[in-house]
Amino acid sequence: MNALLALLRRGFVSNVVFAFTSIREHKLRSGLTILGIVVGVTTVIAMVAIVTGFNNNVIGNLQAFGANRIEIQKYEERFGPQPLTDEEKRRKNLTVEDAEALRLAMPEATVSTLCSYDDEEVKVKNGNLVTNHPYIVATDQFYPTATAYSIGRGRFFTAAEVERNAIVVVLGSEVKDAIFPNEDPIGKDVTVNGLRYRVVGVLAKKGAQFGYSPDNKIVLPHGTFEKQFSARVRLHGVNLNIVPKKTEDLQNVIEKSVETLRVRRRVPFNKPNDFAIVTPDQLISQFRAITGGVTGAMVFIALISLVVGGVGVMNIMLVSVTQRTREIGIRKAVGALKRDIVSQFLVEAVTLTSIGGVIGVLLGILISVSVRAAVPSLPTSIPLWSPVLGLAVSMTVGIFFGAYPAVKASRLDPIEALRYE
Repeated sequence: MNALLALLRRGFVSNVVFAFTSIREHKLRSGLTILGIVVGVTTVIAMVAIVTGFNNNVIGNLQAFGANRIEIQKYEERFGPQPLTDEEKRRKNLTVEDAEALRLAMPEATVSTLCSYDDEEVKVKNGNLVTNHPYIVATDQFYPTATAYSIGRGRFFTAAEVERNAIVVVLGSEVKDAIFPNEDPIGKDVTVNGLRYRVVGVLAKKGAQFGYSPDNKIVLPHGTFEKQFSARVRLHGVNLNIVPKKTEDLQNVIEKSVETLRVRRRVPFNKPNDFAIVTPDQLISQFRAITGGVTGAMVFIALISLVVGGVGVMNIMLVSVTQRTREIGIRKAVGALKRDIVSQFLVEAVTLTSIGGVIGVLLGILISVSVRAAVPSLPTSIPLWSPVLGLAVSMTVGIFFGAYPAVKASRLDPIEALRYE
């Protein structure tokens, strides 16, 4: 048994050496042949790295705002521009009173209101220092709990400040750095579009997410915001952020929220909700479905490249069989079996495609590293299975497309082969 294994090993090694010798003698032809393999494997590795890194980044950002957070909003969540349906255009705004009703119905959950305003005309100033177009969030005292935000300095609004519409503001860390670069802002005044506010706190830094900075914002009590930006509230209403105090109550809280709002909004029992309920899991599922479609399209393109490369391998192996017909005849005349001939040509085909696979994996990793360096907000990630799959597929292409030329070579008649010129 050991002798047989040693014989097979020697035969395999000699076939690999012979394959490399053939590739070296026909560099240009071999290079053009494996180009399709290189393109296909590179595309797979690079695309998987980019999509995996993007998925991890987005999912991490969603979960950073609370894995158990439920958001109730006026419209369904959308990825990309999509027009509102007629039913959605008729929907009523969600209100602060809706939030109060949910708090009464669900003592087991924290409910917060949220209304955001993003406009280039917004200016927040401290003397001569001005921020770079921050957006405004209007909310209540429950905002830090409902959105998993912590206070980096100072404090958040109190219930009394929210109730009496106090002229106070909490700054995002980016806003603080812009207008209070070298001093503590707590207790100082800033102006928001000309109206003076007292700074009571600074939010902890979150970092860039989804291509924008959540730290470039200010937070106002809802009633205070409504006095200064009433048109925004009348147009869009508020969103409701709900966080169960216990994770196991998540589904129960969703059901109670739906029941309470349907009653308040007088939705008939046979009609769907006229509001949207969004959880991080739903957003993650939608996002994965989109990126999965993109990945599928890129993999299809990569497969076409691999098939083209495989056809090239088959072509070059058929040419090789023709050129080496006399050599095959000599080998068979001195005792080489069919399996020896098949093995020789299969090993050569697999060696050819494996070289293409290795080059493709290296190029894919290089692209991944380059994208990560050029776009820090897109931290590409290469899962271990990706290079392994790339190499396995390239070897499989060699076996599949090299099988026919190898079998054809093994079936040559030795006498006719020896006569071939």
